[in-house]
Amino acid sequence: MNYRFHHAICNEAFEKFPFAHACRAIRKAGYEGIEIAPFTLAEDPATIPASARREYRSMIESEGLCFVGLHWLMVSPKGLHVTTPDAALRTRSWQHIRNLIDLCADLGPSGVMVFGSPYQRATTGGLSREQATAHYVGGLASVAPHAAERGVTILVEALPKGQCDVVQTLDEAASIVRQIGSSGLRTMFDTHNAVDEVEPHAVLLDRHYDLIRHVHVNEMDGKHCGGGSYDFKPVLSVLKRRGFPGWVSLEAFDFSPGAEQLANDSLCYLKSEIAKLPQ
Repeated sequence: MNYRFHHAICNEAFEKFPFAHACRAIRKAGYEGIEIAPFTLAEDPATIPASARREYRSMIESEGLCFVGLHWLMVSPKGLHVTTPDAALRTRSWQHIRNLIDLCADLGPSGVMVFGSPYQRATTGGLSREQATAHYVGGLASVAPHAAERGVTILVEALPKGQCDVVQTLDEAASIVRQIGSSGLRTMFDTHNAVDEVEPHAVLLDRHYDLIRHVHVNEMDGKHCGGGSYDFKPVLSVLKRRGFPGWVSLEAFDFSPGAEQLANDSLCYLKSEIAKLPQ
C-alpha cells in the first residue's frame, strides 16, 4: 500500500527558541507539521493582534511547515474552568475557547484544537462527575458551530483517571461527539493518555477511526518516542491500513534531552517502527 505518514511535533519543547528558529529546527528534523501550545505565544492568546497572527503564519509557511492546530488550550490565562458551577467563570472560560478557535483559524487552514486541559475541566465546587460532564458537553455544543464556521475541529481528548474525572475513555469521548453531532467536533487518540484503557489501543483506534482526526504519540511515562517500551506498531499499523489522512504528532512531556535531540530521536525511532510494518 502506497501510504505515507504525516509527522508533526508540538512546539512546547521549543518554547525557549525564537518562533522562526523553532520552525526551522522542526523542519530540519524532518517534520512536516507544527502543533502549537497557545501559552507559548502569549499569556492571553486572545490579545495576539492580527498582524502578529499573520507573521506567525508566514514563519510557519516560509520554513515549509504546515500548521496542525493547538493543544494545551487552557494553560493560560490562569483561573479558567469549563465545568465549574460558577456560571460567570464558565461563560468566560468558553469564551476563551471561542477566542482560540479564531486564533487557530488565523494561523492556518483546517486546524485542530486538542481539548485535554485536565485541571480546567475536572469536577470542582462540589459537582458530581455527571454534572461536570453535562457542563462540558453543553459548552462543547455551544462552541462547535463557531468552530465549524471557521474550519476548525475541536477534539475531545480522553484523559486517564490520574489526571481528570471528566471524559476518561475513548468510548466516552466518541459518544459525546456523536451526541453533539457537529462537524466542528471530533476526537483523537493519545498513546500516553490511554494508559487506563482496558482494550488494546489498536482495537479502540479501529473502532472509533471515523471520528479520530489526530493522533498524539509519546511513551507511557511522557518521554519521546523510543525513550521507553511502548510498542507503536499496532497503532501505526491501523493508521496505515486505514490510510489515515491526519497528523501523527509527537507530544513529549519530558524535555530533558533537549528539543532538537528529542525531535530527531523520536522521528528516527518512529520511522524505524514504520519500516517494520507489513507492506
